[in-house]
Amino acid sequence: MLRTRLNDALKDAMKAKEARATSALRLILAALKDRDIAERTKGNGEGLTDDAILEMLQKMVRQRHESIEMYTRGDRPELAKREAEEIDVIERFLPKQMDETDMRAAIEGVIGELDASSVKDMGRVMATLKERYPGRMDFGKASGIVKEALV
Repeated sequence: MLRTRLNDALKDAMKAKEARATSALRLILAALKDRDIAERTKGNGEGLTDDAILEMLQKMVRQRHESIEMYTRGDRPELAKREAEEIDVIERFLPKQMDETDMRAAIEGVIGELDASSVKDMGRVMATLKERYPGRMDFGKASGIVKEALV
């Protein structure tokens, strides 16, 4: 489903002659193809699931935020702007992100449900969160919140 949306968006961007969107979508699809090939070597002939594609897109957004920070420090505003435009394109395919309040509520619910009480339980909590909230939660931030809650 998500794979089809990405391909359709690329076709639409090409027809509309949107250079930045076309470029960003090609990068996404190239990364997707690379990961599909890696999955096939592991014996998964179907490629990535939608949840795995969402994780990949979130990682791409994080990488671009890091790049923006570096370009800004390096006084390269034109490159920072390009990265921000790519983030806008990528985020079209991500579900609405949870805010910190919702994230904390979800984490507290999972911790209570799993009866997690120490940092040793962090792996189980994170695995459950990734299963339930793919693409909707920033797991980098969530990991810090989980650790804080379990200490």
